[in-house]
Amino acid sequence: MDKEKTFRNQVSKVYRLLIILVSLFVITGGGLVYYTINPSFFDFNSKPETVVMVPVEIDEDRIENGIHVRTGLVDADGLMTVVNNCTNCHSSKLVTQNRMTTERWNETIKWMQETQNLWDLGKNQDVIVNYLVTNYPPIAKGRRMVLTDIDWYKLSD
Repeated sequence: MDKEKTFRNQVSKVYRLLIILVSLFVITGGGLVYYTINPSFFDFNSKPETVVMVPVEIDEDRIENGIHVRTGLVDADGLMTVVNNCTNCHSSKLVTQNRMTTERWNETIKWMQETQNLWDLGKNQDVIVNYLVTNYPPIAKGRRMVLTDIDWYKLSD
C-alpha cells in the first residue's frame, strides 16, 4: 500500500505541474494576442502625440517645366483638349506610348467611336490629332540604338 500512496503522490505532483504549465501557456498566449492588438501597451515612456493634418490645395492643371503635372503631357496648343477628351476614359500614358501618324490616330479615334462608345469629337478631333502628331510623333528605331564610341579590344588567345 505504501507503493500505491507514493505513486498517487507522484501523479498528483505531475498533475499540478501540468496545470501550472498550461496556465502559464494560456497567460503568455493571451498576453501575446493583446500585444499584437495594442503594441504600445509596453511603451511606458512614450507621450501621446497629436497629429494635425493641414489640407493642401492642389492645382490639377499646373504646368511645371513645360509638363502638365497631373498627366505628364507636354504643354502645347491643344493640351487641355487632349486632357479633357482623352483622359476621361484612359491614362495619359496610354496616349503617349502609342505614337502614330495622323492617319493612324484618325483610324484609332474612329475605332474608339465604333467600339468603345467614344463621343463625336467634332472640331476637337483635328486639335487632338495635331497635338499628338506634333508632340508624340512615331519614332523610327530598331530594337536598340546603334552602338557608338566603343573602345574595342582584341581578345588574347
